[in-house]
Amino acid sequence: MTHSSFTRRAWLASSAAAALSCARRKATGYLGYCFVANQGSRSVAVVDLSRFAVRARIALDAAPGLVIPHPSQPKVFVVAPESGTVYEIDAASLAVGRRVRAGSQVVGAQLAPHRDALWVLYREPPVLVEIPLDSLRPGRRIRLPAPPDSFDLSVRGQAAIAIRQTRSIVLAQLATASIERTIAANADPSVLRYQPLDGNQLIAGSQTERAVAIFDALSGKAVVRLPVAVAPRNFCFDPTGGQLFVTGDGMDAVVIVFPYRTEVDQTILAGRAPAAMAVTDNYLLVANPETDSVTVLDIATRNLVAVVEVGREPRYILITPDKQYALVLNGKSGDLAVIRVYSLAVTPSGAVRRYKSAPLFTMFGVGEQPVSAGVVALT
Repeated sequence: MTHSSFTRRAWLASSAAAALSCARRKATGYLGYCFVANQGSRSVAVVDLSRFAVRARIALDAAPGLVIPHPSQPKVFVVAPESGTVYEIDAASLAVGRRVRAGSQVVGAQLAPHRDALWVLYREPPVLVEIPLDSLRPGRRIRLPAPPDSFDLSVRGQAAIAIRQTRSIVLAQLATASIERTIAANADPSVLRYQPLDGNQLIAGSQTERAVAIFDALSGKAVVRLPVAVAPRNFCFDPTGGQLFVTGDGMDAVVIVFPYRTEVDQTILAGRAPAAMAVTDNYLLVANPETDSVTVLDIATRNLVAVVEVGREPRYILITPDKQYALVLNGKSGDLAVIRVYSLAVTPSGAVRRYKSAPLFTMFGVGEQPVSAGVVALT
């Protein structure tokens, strides 16, 4: 027996023993609320995660599309893309408080690196707007040369804005609210993400070119262009930032990119038409809208762990802060499916799971066409 095979067998044995030692671990709820944006019913459902039941439904005057939890208070910000409105909802009153609007057709919104403001990207007018959380009034603005399509913020305080019309990426500094440079992308930049840990790399996916390009974020210079087997639509990093998972049209697979090594590592099957993704410490969860299921892969081994049948057309996956549950929004059936992460590897009796079908923890209706969610802790 070689040392490597002995080590692997020992590791597998210890993993199995650890799983068995946690046999019959009881499920506990999470002391917090999940706010679910229901686009079709123009409402926000408030789910009590300690009981897994809908606590309230909050009507809005526009269709919500994005939920962003407040970084330190029991509140969420709900963005209505078409109207351009940002609503503040308090977890205590379960009602809309303040609201702000600085344009129309919101492309996206993110918390600032210092977590003291929202930056909201508008198409009309084409501008990136700062909205400080204390005042919730429009602050600094970064005006753009053409209507934008997506953006991301780095931990270094840099913004990257994709403009497909001009096949370019605009780099701007948040501190000075000024444009630094414009990168000629040579192909439509469909999705952008900074390397999450240090912000040194900017990664752009092009659907038309079926490629992932990596740029040096400081200089804006292209480092490498990597052809991939899908038309990139969704990016998701592993917890270390060392692996980037890519899904999109063209293949029933996830492409795994190593950003630091600037190479494509592997392309693995991940169910039918894989779409939205989420990660825990060990697993990559991939939504399969066409088969009403979620495929679960082991991040370390790349092996299939489980397939979980959920509601109709799962479009969004969110992991609770305690990493105990995966919350899956089913766009067509209008419900929230709850997967207990522990059950993906261990059966109810505590034995290591040997079959690939894993059960749902629970599922219940939340509203018409849920599209986004955010979790707020209650202390």
